[in-house]
Amino acid sequence: MSQPATPGRQRTYSSATVRFYLDADVLGLAKILVQIRNDVTYPGDPGGIVRKRRRAACPVETTDTADTVWIPQVTSHDWLIITRDSNIAVNRAEIQAVRNSGARMVALAGREAIGTWNQLEVLMSQWRAIEAVLDTPGPFIYTATRTRLKPIDLS
Repeated sequence: MSQPATPGRQRTYSSATVRFYLDADVLGLAKILVQIRNDVTYPGDPGGIVRKRRRAACPVETTDTADTVWIPQVTSHDWLIITRDSNIAVNRAEIQAVRNSGARMVALAGREAIGTWNQLEVLMSQWRAIEAVLDTPGPFIYTATRTRLKPIDLS
């Protein structure tokens, strides 16, 4: 996606390094973040240019891709998954998919995470804590609320 800098001349951009994958259940939040961060993607993301970096299209092409497909796919790119799941602690199938693939996941939890504005508030309240676990090897799941980032027992 090059844009002409001057007539007849193509502008080139460096590649962005994606670090965060926002799941389909936080699509509104994802579409806001990709406008200001070049390290975020989401299912169906066509890619784009942010801060002179070109983000490639997301390999997860649709929002209806099964968890058993997209979780390992995203994990193979070493992306941290951000999702919204108020019942993540009891969702055994999703926990198993995270454990089997070695995924790293942060779930925006509770009533606080309903709606894009509230999801943004939770994410920004915990952003430094989320970045602190970014390089931690998986598998892991943390739940995030406005006031805490708490690990979930995967056993």
